[in-house]
Amino acid sequence: MKRPSYFGQFGGMFVPETLYYPLQQLTENFLALRTDAGFKKELAYYLREYAGRPTPLYFAKNLSEKFNLRVYLKREDLLHTGAHKINNSLGQILLAKKMGKKRIIAETGAGQHGVSVATVCALFSLQCVIYMGEEDIKRQRINVNKMRLLNAQIVPVSSGSKTLKDACNEALRDWVKNVKDTYYLIGSTIGPYPYPMMVRQFQSVIGKEARLQIMKKEEKLPDYVVACVGGGSNSMGIFYPFIKDTKVKLLGVEAAGRGVDSEETACSLAKGDLGVFQGTLSYVLQDPHGQIKNAHSIAPGLDYPGVGPEHAYLKTIKRAEYICVDDTRAISSFQLVSELEGIIPALESSHALSALPFIAKKSPRSVVIVCVSGRGDKDLDIIEEYFKKHPRQITRYV
Repeated sequence: MKRPSYFGQFGGMFVPETLYYPLQQLTENFLALRTDAGFKKELAYYLREYAGRPTPLYFAKNLSEKFNLRVYLKREDLLHTGAHKINNSLGQILLAKKMGKKRIIAETGAGQHGVSVATVCALFSLQCVIYMGEEDIKRQRINVNKMRLLNAQIVPVSSGSKTLKDACNEALRDWVKNVKDTYYLIGSTIGPYPYPMMVRQFQSVIGKEARLQIMKKEEKLPDYVVACVGGGSNSMGIFYPFIKDTKVKLLGVEAAGRGVDSEETACSLAKGDLGVFQGTLSYVLQDPHGQIKNAHSIAPGLDYPGVGPEHAYLKTIKRAEYICVDDTRAISSFQLVSELEGIIPALESSHALSALPFIAKKSPRSVVIVCVSGRGDKDLDIIEEYFKKHPRQITRYV
């Protein structure tokens, strides 16, 4: 029997009893509003007039020549706040308003989700509390300053690895205590149902646009659609409208950190085991006793020891393929795309762009869409620190 809260065996609602009612309330409101003409019109207005949709599908001539491919970049980095996160934040903030919530909480790693939540809270005059690991606060100083300027309260998280998973844990604890007036605005396709489905729904605007745009430019669907995968919102957003097009290969790129076989990795799909983490059943990096391991990636938004359940499902049914890219290769792609195209991608997006040599070797002359999920100005401190320790060279993969 089909279970609406699951993707195959993955997903579900593994939460304290206190959260069952607010999750049911959230599910009912979302399912009612997502087909409501007035809600859809209002969301479309803000996506267009405020966020800046549609985003371009840019033919990257220099990358195409280098890799013997036809490379198109879906420019989510051009959105207001600098990343795809605003799509979901706008959708959920309108939902929270309809539900009468006055206080918004969120988690953030790279800071892009935190900035987008702080932005929409400022827009709609709602109280905003952002949980962020102390390590990520150090790494993402620019975004921290933006959130404070937008009048968000930032709560530093000092437990565990002091990164994204720990920020999620603290936000969940807050929600348990304050369910009556608080809305938890999760930023990725993670967490208990309905969040994985709801976030994917709000982010699917990426793939819907890309599908129409590539048909206009190439008069055919792409051979590959590529995106980075941490929790998985930008990737599910661009993958979902192509899932039924079985000739289109879906390629997700996880963060290998210092190496896929290292203890300092974030490849949950490649190295994880089935487990329950932060309210959902999916692949998780854990030790033999079921304790969650610390993940590592130079990209703070991919520094997460789990993955959205729909990605786990797509892997299991072999509809999507997932590869791992280490820090060094991601940095090389960051530099390469900056110098060849004049586009400075986020370190998260740089992982996705690192798939181009892989595709070029396997399937030359393919038409490839890469989701550039965010821009890289937030990562310049990380890059500067990296190049203090390493020679400033591009690694030539092809």
